[in-house]
Amino acid sequence: MQGFAYWVLKPCNFRSCDEEQDDLLRPRLTDMIDLRHELAMLEKLIDWEFFETEWAGFFPYTTGRPATSPRLVAGLLYLQHAYRLSDEAVVARWVENPYHQHFTGEVFFQHRPPIDPSSLTRRRKRIGEEGADWLLTKTIEAGRTSGALDDHSAR
Repeated sequence: MQGFAYWVLKPCNFRSCDEEQDDLLRPRLTDMIDLRHELAMLEKLIDWEFFETEWAGFFPYTTGRPATSPRLVAGLLYLQHAYRLSDEAVVARWVENPYHQHFTGEVFFQHRPPIDPSSLTRRRKRIGEEGADWLLTKTIEAGRTSGALDDHSAR
């Protein structure tokens, strides 16, 4: 029984602890967007748990403010690369775009930025060039698997 209580009371390491709880006053993003959109399809193909595990060391959580979700950072970095956006622009567009929010793991539409643009810069420096290349490789693989991306598009 003690193990069960620990599991139930285990603190969430990242910002969106209650993402699966329903909110009767807000519609879910999946009810607002076209699930055939390229970002919605790509979101389903990426192994986000793998990012959470592999990048957890870059986003330490001990005490104080919860760490930024590795999925959020990975998603924002992908969107930034895909649409050639600055740190400020990708965060601003995220606030306006339900597809971007869904892609980065949000369940409900958010009206405030999830991260300060300067924080994104620091996170990118933490993962380094190798981590950014790895992210791009994983998303290209998912795009090819889905058929949303062909060899010509990936160049």
